[in-house]
Amino acid sequence: MSHGQKRTDVILIGAGIMSATLGSLLKELVPDWSITVVERLGNPGEESSNEWNNAGTGHASLCELNYTVEKPDGSIDISKAVKVNEEYQVSKQFWSYLVDSKLIRNPRDFITPVPHMSFVHGEQDVAFLKKRYEAMSGNPLFQGMEFSDDPAKLAEWIPLMMKERTGGEPIAATRIESGTDVNFGALTRMLFAHLKSKHVHMKFNTHVEDLTRTRDGLWELKVRNVDNGAIERLAAKFVFIGGGGGSLHLLQKSGIPEGKGIGGFPVSGLFMVCKNPEIVAQHRAKVYGKASVGAPPMSVPHLDTRFIDKKESLFFGPFAGFSPKFLKFGSMFDLITSVKPHNLLTMLAAGVKNMPLTTYLIKQVMLTKEQRMEALREFVPHAKSEDWDLVVAGQRVQIIKDTAAGKGTLQFGTEVISAADGSIAALLGASPGASTAVSVMLEVIRRCFPQHVKEWEPKIKEMIPSYGASLTKNPELIREIHASTAHSLGLGDNLSGKQFARRTVS
Repeated sequence: MSHGQKRTDVILIGAGIMSATLGSLLKELVPDWSITVVERLGNPGEESSNEWNNAGTGHASLCELNYTVEKPDGSIDISKAVKVNEEYQVSKQFWSYLVDSKLIRNPRDFITPVPHMSFVHGEQDVAFLKKRYEAMSGNPLFQGMEFSDDPAKLAEWIPLMMKERTGGEPIAATRIESGTDVNFGALTRMLFAHLKSKHVHMKFNTHVEDLTRTRDGLWELKVRNVDNGAIERLAAKFVFIGGGGGSLHLLQKSGIPEGKGIGGFPVSGLFMVCKNPEIVAQHRAKVYGKASVGAPPMSVPHLDTRFIDKKESLFFGPFAGFSPKFLKFGSMFDLITSVKPHNLLTMLAAGVKNMPLTTYLIKQVMLTKEQRMEALREFVPHAKSEDWDLVVAGQRVQIIKDTAAGKGTLQFGTEVISAADGSIAALLGASPGASTAVSVMLEVIRRCFPQHVKEWEPKIKEMIPSYGASLTKNPELIREIHASTAHSLGLGDNLSGKQFARRTVS
């Protein structure tokens, strides 16, 4: 044991939604394990999990068109949509368990019912949306989805978007009332308040400078207090790296072979935000369109109702930006210092293959506010510049790795990288991220604690009744879960289209 080393069973790096979720799961499964959280910033949920740094959609594949692909034969592949939706149902079950167990309170402080919609224009995209609707509405996970290409019906659903819309171009939308808006910042803070009450040790304003494997098999972290410069050494049997964009550098410092050959490419996001109550009151939905040609999947345009600090606002975006930082509060050298001998060729190959993405990002960075307003007017034709402000959202780091598709392939999604012995795991990537946090952390548990999974399974099933089951194959289980989570989380009082139409008229 190193001089002055403080030991704990588990160390969670990063105080975001992922560490909050893993910590909460472990505290239910093994209450006597000691856990230490290390966070560079002064509070939990300040980076990617912060409510101003993400779309808060509660990704359930109800409206995200990039989760459903049209195959060469014209049919629609909904397999990814099904997977993401099932993972979101797992998250809702765990949140419901925490509320029912009085471990967190006031669920409406972090989750609110908001219809999810997809909106397209042009004959080709209308035909695609109709086929997508037909493929999805037959699946019990997407029960209640509606399709319309009738302007009068659309005016009922999305009055703000239909007001002053001219031209004879075909338009269509799908709508499902069981969507949600999730304030992941608020949820993260709630979970850490719960963990603190369970004697989890929190070390904020603490930067991880290095992590190494000791002779006795522990992971030792060298950490520095950013306020006074004091150095400490922490050691644990298991370390989870949940530092968002900062995870790649820490994974590289670990030296585990599973982390070799992986690179990262940062993409920042910007949103147009409207807080004008008169305008906000005319729209209650999350409406996703189709990404423009050449745009990355995380840049799908959408107009969202958001609930932050119990106030309603509208977000439109995201517009892509570029910064070499891997975190919003990161370093301008993050990208260059992530390039190592083992990932250099992968990174160079990615640069060559993704020239269209680079061109797209450059164009996005150069946009003026008025050009961004023009993009918004495809959704809200009468939008006025003075009603919308630009907000810089969080940084995302997309994974670059060699795959069957070729060297230097840019990955859009999240991925767990873990050591063969399960002693350390890192989460890399971005969307759908926070919405699927519980499923992703259960994967970490399965990989890193295989010797305990059988013993823990009854408790996991108590927390997540659908654990180990396919929801798609169990319509009755879906109905039970929808009913129980709606009751626990207060999601049973969504506004129907007619109710909302009456509210906007009045």
